[in-house]
Amino acid sequence: MSVDGFIAGPNGEMDWMEWYWDVELKKYVKELTDSVDCIVLGRKLAEGFIPYWESHPEEEGAETINKLLKIVFSKTIKASIWENTTIASGDLIEEINKLKSQTGKDIIVYGGANFVSNLINNNLIDEFHF
Repeated sequence: MSVDGFIAGPNGEMDWMEWYWDVELKKYVKELTDSVDCIVLGRKLAEGFIPYWESHPEEEGAETINKLLKIVFSKTIKASIWENTTIASGDLIEEINKLKSQTGKDIIVYGGANFVSNLINNNLIDEFHF
């Protein structure tokens, strides 16, 4: 993120970010993912994240991510086009608290700046991993 709060260029490009999907990062992500049974995503990230993992089943961790329940928060998508994915369009606070009150493993969030900022501003995140 830039000092003035931007994470992408004017057209949404994120070419400034370098991604080293090395052994250490894969191990870290696997350990995080092993403790969850649900992934919560904002719509913008979901539109790239879910199709990427669905179309790269050979990638380490893809099988786990693809089989996990994914809940996409969106006011514009009315029905899921992805496997194991539900669309949540209700009140963010109510929907997240409902998820958190259910029995099961941890919930992990992958989302863009707006979605995650809304979660943070409403005190809906219990633990941060950077």
